Amino acid sequence: MSKDNGSSVVYKIFSFVVLIVLAFLFIFPLYWIITGMFKPPAAINSPTPQWWPHEFTMRNITELFSRRTAPLFGEIALRVPGAIRWMVNTVFMAVMAMILTCITAAMAGYALAKKRFIGRTLLFSLIVAAMALPKQVILVPLVREISALGLYDNIWAVILPTVGWPFGVFLMKQFSEGIPGEMIEAARIDGASELGTFTNVVVPMIKPGIGALAIFTFINSWNDYFLQLIMLTSNSNLTISLGIATMQAENSTDFGLIMAGAALAAVPIIIVFLLFQKYFTKGITMGAVKG
Repeated sequence: MSKDNGSSVVYKIFSFVVLIVLAFLFIFPLYWIITGMFKPPAAINSPTPQWWPHEFTMRNITELFSRRTAPLFGEIALRVPGAIRWMVNTVFMAVMAMILTCITAAMAGYALAKKRFIGRTLLFSLIVAAMALPKQVILVPLVREISALGLYDNIWAVILPTVGWPFGVFLMKQFSEGIPGEMIEAARIDGASELGTFTNVVVPMIKPGIGALAIFTFINSWNDYFLQLIMLTSNSNLTISLGIATMQAENSTDFGLIMAGAALAAVPIIIVFLLFQKYFTKGITMGAVKG
């Protein structure tokens, strides 16, 4: 065996070992949550960890779905376990934020990449600068603006601030830069309107970027606990993470209940990633090539 072949085998073995270790590190927290939701409190709080439940219990799941109730839709409707209403709120929030962000970011990114107008460079510079601006800096004026619109303690109070996500505009602009100008000109010559050109020519070419942005937006909106904590207060408007937090006692923490809620909250994230992983991988790969 030649020296090059030997080095290749060693590299493959080393890469395989590293991947196995990384996969274990990423999967183990999910495994611990899923097994923890079936453990009794004594096993969860035991100084000696139980890697597998010695005694399975449904107490944590029962507590999650029975401790509090809320109307399924609106304020006067069929009352269901609070966790179901909170999950409905969270899914609605994340899906609407994802759809609106993808639409607005795709339009803005295309305009910044392919349109020539006064102040285009300045506007893009402001968007890039906004990416480095912490959300806490604009929190006070954001709350005042939401309150003035009458949206405080409303699920739209955590949807609308996400729609103008600067990263989404930046990402879509980078993808739109790769659209050949000849195709846009050909569509205009054929009589296509501006909207027709965007939907029939631009969108199919930046679809991988939209898929990647959809995942980023969904996960970012789903995990934005800070904004949800500030904007939402009433029981029927809570998200799943806020709802689980409000079910905790003042001087104690029910880790089994938290793990049951975390397992429930992880399901939509996994489903979205499985649906969009093709576009997500393609989008990241194309972005890396362009960079």
